[in-house]
Amino acid sequence: MKSCNSSPPGPLLRALGEFNRGEWFECHETLEDLWLGEQGELRDFYQGMLQIAVALHHWRNGNFGGSISLLEGGAGYLSRVNSTCQRIDVTALVESANRMREKLISLGPEHMADLPSELLPRLKLVPIDQLSDINC
Repeated sequence: MKSCNSSPPGPLLRALGEFNRGEWFECHETLEDLWLGEQGELRDFYQGMLQIAVALHHWRNGNFGGSISLLEGGAGYLSRVNSTCQRIDVTALVESANRMREKLISLGPEHMADLPSELLPRLKLVPIDQLSDINC
């Protein structure tokens, strides 16, 4: 049975690459395929990442409200998940989504394009040798 303690499946690794390359719509499609077949914590995990990917897609397209709403929603789903799930650093993703949302709110819709690129969330794999140190 798959769980947060499982190794990341191939589609999740593909989604990680898509996300980090800024291919957020494609990432959404990849994660949606994973999300549809899951329940419980893994469903929340995939849905949270999916919503953050869509939020970034909305940000790039100038949709302020959609970006803010989905950053908040995605972080909410991920807050129900272990700090690391399928080797993804969930805590870091939630923190970066929240930082981006806060900065976007302070910039407002007229200046959302001025968001510093270093505030864009990224997916990070936790090295296998550090997994035993993390409270799963």
